[in-house]
Amino acid sequence: MAEENAAENTAAQTAPQVQMRVLGQFIRDLSFENVMAQKGVSGDVQPEIAVQVNLDAKKRKVEHQYEISIKLNLTSKAKGMEDVLFLCEIDYCGLFHVEGVAEDQLHPFLLIECPRMLFPFLRRIVSDVTRDGGYPPVNLDNIDFVALYRNELMRRQAEAQKAQA
Repeated sequence: MAEENAAENTAAQTAPQVQMRVLGQFIRDLSFENVMAQKGVSGDVQPEIAVQVNLDAKKRKVEHQYEISIKLNLTSKAKGMEDVLFLCEIDYCGLFHVEGVAEDQLHPFLLIECPRMLFPFLRRIVSDVTRDGGYPPVNLDNIDFVALYRNELMRRQAEAQKAQA
C-alpha cells in the first residue's frame, strides 16, 4: 500500500502543474441599440431575450499567453410581438498566461476554462447596459462552455463529412 502511494506521489510530482493567470480583461466592442426608444414607443413591455455565443482563442507573441474572446449577441423582442426592443452586441476579451497544459488539451482548456473565468464580468456588463438602456437588467444564465465546445466540435465534424461527400 505504501509503495502505491509513493508511486502516485512521484507521478503527481512529475506531472506539470497547470498555471493560469488572468493578465487583463477588456471590452473590444460594445453596441447597444435601443430600437424601441428610437421609434418613440413607450410603455411597459416584457422582453424575450435570444442569446448567441461565439468563442475565439488566439496565441499571443509572448510565450504562454493567449487572448480569449467571448462574443455575445442579444436580441430582445416584446413577448407575443415581432417588434425588436433592443440589440446588444459585446466582444469581451481576456488575456491569459497558461502553462502546464498538455498540447492536446490546450484548445479545450482555452475555450472552456478561460471563458468560465471571464463570464461573471461579462454578465455584469450586460446587466448594467440593459438596465441603463431602460429595461429590466438582463441577468444571463450560466453558459455551459463544455457543451458549447462539444457542439462546435460536432458541427465541424459534420461540415468535414459534407465536404468529403
